Amino acid sequence: MAKAILGKKLGMTQYFKDNGDVVPVTVVEAGPCVVTQIKTTQKDGYEAVQLGFGEVKKHRLNKPKLGQFESRNLEPKKHLREFKNIDLELNEGSKIAVDIFEKGELVNVSGISKGKGFAGNIKRWNHHRGPMTHGSHFHRAPGSIGAVDARRVFKGFKMPGRMGHSRVTEENLEIVKVDLERNLLLIAGSVPGAKKSVLEIKTVKY
Repeated sequence: MAKAILGKKLGMTQYFKDNGDVVPVTVVEAGPCVVTQIKTTQKDGYEAVQLGFGEVKKHRLNKPKLGQFESRNLEPKKHLREFKNIDLELNEGSKIAVDIFEKGELVNVSGISKGKGFAGNIKRWNHHRGPMTHGSHFHRAPGSIGAVDARRVFKGFKMPGRMGHSRVTEENLEIVKVDLERNLLLIAGSVPGAKKSVLEIKTVKY
């Protein structure tokens, strides 16, 4: 079982440990989150906890989403995410803050990576280029794309295309500091996404 929370990436800085070591950290504004729905096997077919994060005005939501909050007498939230195997006794309307985490815990952080647009095979897959001199007419082109007899391109072949803007999970990141007053988590290393992007933070389950 695990603990989970939603947060917003604020940026990166460095943190000095007690022994003088300097650690690059990502500052995340984690919570407070509200439990907007408890999903059960009898009703939904699986067990999960839905968390809401971020303030939003009512006119920004469509009627189905707004009705989900009003039927439970909850304030509307901008972002909704589901988590399975949560080891917390929660009810609809319960609040989750950074105090559920402790310094030194390991977490998995998921988010949407930065979009790079349409990229070539060298940038996207780290392929080698051809020789640039002596009359070579092959520089940054993809090259051969497979067997002649196949008459098709095999699925999953590494070619130019859209790079980034996909779900990425960084695993086993250490929580360096928990700031209860400002709802901040300092997580060692880098996490996916641009500044102000939403992150899913979940403790590592062993």
